[in-house]
Amino acid sequence: MRQLLRSSVFRSVCLAAFLVGVFVFWTTSSLFNFWHQTENFSYRHQLPYWTQAQATGLTSEEESNIDIYTRANQATVNITSTVLKRGWFLEVMPSEASGSGFLIDTSGRILTNHHVIRGSAPQIEVTLSDKSRHEADVLAVDEANDLALLRINANRDLPSLKLGESDHLKVGQKVLAIGNPFGLDGTLTTGVISSLGRSIRDGESFLEDLIQTDAAINPGNSGGPLLDSAGNVIGVNTAIIGPGNIGIGFAMPISRAIPLLEYERTGGKARQASHPGFRTLFLSGRIVRALNLPGGAGYLVTEVAHGSAAAQVGLVGAQREVVLGNYLIPWGGDFITHVDGREVTHRRVLSQVLALKHGGDSLELSIVRDNEEIQKITIVLKEKSTRWL
Repeated sequence: MRQLLRSSVFRSVCLAAFLVGVFVFWTTSSLFNFWHQTENFSYRHQLPYWTQAQATGLTSEEESNIDIYTRANQATVNITSTVLKRGWFLEVMPSEASGSGFLIDTSGRILTNHHVIRGSAPQIEVTLSDKSRHEADVLAVDEANDLALLRINANRDLPSLKLGESDHLKVGQKVLAIGNPFGLDGTLTTGVISSLGRSIRDGESFLEDLIQTDAAINPGNSGGPLLDSAGNVIGVNTAIIGPGNIGIGFAMPISRAIPLLEYERTGGKARQASHPGFRTLFLSGRIVRALNLPGGAGYLVTEVAHGSAAAQVGLVGAQREVVLGNYLIPWGGDFITHVDGREVTHRRVLSQVLALKHGGDSLELSIVRDNEEIQKITIVLKEKSTRWL
């Protein structure tokens, strides 16, 4: 029995030794290495099932966008305004609003929308592109054009944007918008000018002569710059239609901010003129001819506000409506052919002239009344309620 057990153990040991020897020989032999390399070679040289694109360079337009953004983003700021309000139970509660703005000089002056900082004694905080935060003071506001001028003290020279020219813009012209939509700071969108001379009602305000653009503008973009292809500011992003971007945004032309800046620069002495108090309908030359009016294009006065400067000099508004094709045209009012001697060739002539007027200045209108000869009337403009703060 013992002899059989020893024989069984001996055979087991011999079998184990044999298997170990075979394993060592196989894993160290050239045959194994060849098989292993062949398997890896086959795996490595299988072609991918996707298509890998080659790296491409930037187009000239992309390079231009990047250059403009790099410069303009440094001068675009985030604005947070906090005011105290009463709750349902008369408890005092802080209420925050946010928007954008942009530096217009190295000393810290910032242009933005008035509605961004609207409220009673707001506490205003400005966050720069380097994330530093500064308290801001309100220098002046222009409620009619929804503009406000702020100032911060950063104790250093700050990057700023150049103000461009907005009186000769063209539909189709490229524009770029920078701001902080939904708190996403430094957001760039691009598009074109979709239309000019737009008028919209924004809450209780009626904003005229706006730039319409399809560059995406969302809540939080208000007060940010609208730039031309050279990186100059041509407008202040102001309003949208609807709760978010649907490709219809509006910007206040930068020319409308110049009187506000002059007002602040002169310490409140250069007061911007208020609107003379009449509303108009622009008529193209084709419609003028169809209505048998003299001259080319012009403004048909549709309404004159009671007690306004225009009413005081006897400007006449529409009395009835006439049908022209599929349109109802207000009729019976004065027809304006020239503004301050400037021929009315497009719908923005009047707003461009008024933008440069100050309180006490005169506005000369050449009008046609009852299809009679052209006569001139002069309106003395009142001061606008621009406030020095």
